[in-house]
Amino acid sequence: DYILEHVNRVLKRPLTREDVEGVYAGLRPLLAGENDSTAKLSREHIVAHPVPGLVVVAGGKWTTYRVMAKDAVDEATRTMDERVPPSCTETIPLLGASGFKAAWNRRSRTAEESGVHVARVEHLLNRYGSMAPEVLDIIARNPELAEPLPGADDYLQAEAVYAATHEGARHVHDVLTRRTRISIEAWDRGVSAVPVIAKLMGEVLGWSDVQRESEIKHYIARVEAERLSQQQPDDESADAARLGVENIVPLR
Repeated sequence: DYILEHVNRVLKRPLTREDVEGVYAGLRPLLAGENDSTAKLSREHIVAHPVPGLVVVAGGKWTTYRVMAKDAVDEATRTMDERVPPSCTETIPLLGASGFKAAWNRRSRTAEESGVHVARVEHLLNRYGSMAPEVLDIIARNPELAEPLPGADDYLQAEAVYAATHEGARHVHDVLTRRTRISIEAWDRGVSAVPVIAKLMGEVLGWSDVQRESEIKHYIARVEAERLSQQQPDDESADAARLGVENIVPLR
């Protein structure tokens, strides 16, 4: 209701609950406060040293993870006898950040040279930064991988291959839930893309037909368990439904 209220302020035809096809939400570890409204509670974090050898971080959010890490390490080293150099995390770029501006400025030329539409190049740059050429190299070797994944038009097949060859993905659900956002962005949570992803990953990871089929069945079972869990009346029942499908093994 909160989102609909704000969205409808700028729409000529108001949206209703019936227009909503899917939602997702997360939990934020807010610090306890005197206000009953969570919207008014602080989003900041605190670092505590309750007992020797234990540093605790409470509160915070993903977008300030570097500051949280710096504060935690600073607190951990504060009682050390030897001097520890100050944190340099704020000067270390994330993977793909170095050279990003230059890569973005030449995106039209990159599109011409690679034969990939500039909109796709922009997508890859936003996803991988200056590492995007590595994905384009995969497409150059196999142009068919420039096609989108079924049911997830914003993602290219090459990205599934890249996840397995460069990002340590070892299972189909690694690609769908961790290396991409397909599991929460696609209407079917990525089920349509599973056979293609399993085939692509199997080719580069050396899967047998049995393992490939196992990956497909496991992911579909996970989705079904998640859907079932969301129909339960309480957290305990929801957890039991979701945990009805164990993690796939071996992890290799």
